[in-house]
Amino acid sequence: MDLNIDFLKQVALDIYKVVNPLLGTREAAKKLKKGAGGDISMHLDIVAENAIIESLEKKNVPLLLISEEIGEKYIGDKEEAKKGQIKLIVDPLDGSNNAVRGVPYCSVSIAYAVGDRMNDIVKGVVLNLNTKDIYWAEKGKGAFLNGTKIHVSDLDISQKCLFELNLPMNNLMKNLQDLSPIIRKFYRIRILGSSALTLCQIANGSMEAFINLRKSNRLVDVAAGMLIVKEAGGKLFSLEGTEIDQELSIDVKFPFIASNAKLESFLKEVLFDKI
Repeated sequence: MDLNIDFLKQVALDIYKVVNPLLGTREAAKKLKKGAGGDISMHLDIVAENAIIESLEKKNVPLLLISEEIGEKYIGDKEEAKKGQIKLIVDPLDGSNNAVRGVPYCSVSIAYAVGDRMNDIVKGVVLNLNTKDIYWAEKGKGAFLNGTKIHVSDLDISQKCLFELNLPMNNLMKNLQDLSPIIRKFYRIRILGSSALTLCQIANGSMEAFINLRKSNRLVDVAAGMLIVKEAGGKLFSLEGTEIDQELSIDVKFPFIASNAKLESFLKEVLFDKI
């Protein structure tokens, strides 16, 4: 049984209903335990994930849920799920630190795949948990913000481009020095705190690039956003300039570069000489 895009959007809205009233509250920030993704889960993370599990169990579709807090969990009949190869790759709350502090930049990310690899992702939904805006895409059908089709910007490096920079703390100064040819060319740098939402900003033409050098970047954070960027005409590639098509697993982590099409050659030329 297939999960259509409207159902995935409704799941995201179900999370919004329980999470939005808690944003910025003390209750939201209560620390519980370390999640499967490696971070300490807070009350708000668990509330969001429980809402997803409840929605899926009611639908009773056999699938493998790959989620930030719980790790990997079969919903419905395990053998049927393996046979059907349906996987849902979810970050119930991307931008948890923003969410509990009341910083209005956090999201829920839901990617739907039939198969075992990133290229098998065929649907993606990212919902802004502050504004209720929904970004979504289906493979081969384009990307949308609410009901409007979106596309990456057509700015090149000579124009006023915005980008987000996400660097590991190890070798921070060296990385900044290596990236100085890029930093000097871009108009402004942003560090916003929700990778899923930033990928959607690129898809919508609000930003031009996202340079994420953190090897700890998790699949669940960006699985939906990657599809949305590509369907909006954007580019996403590894630090070596190759396509990223890894296994769908809670253990998968990787750095990446995302940009509009005009910046691809510039970013590759500079990065591959330095990183």
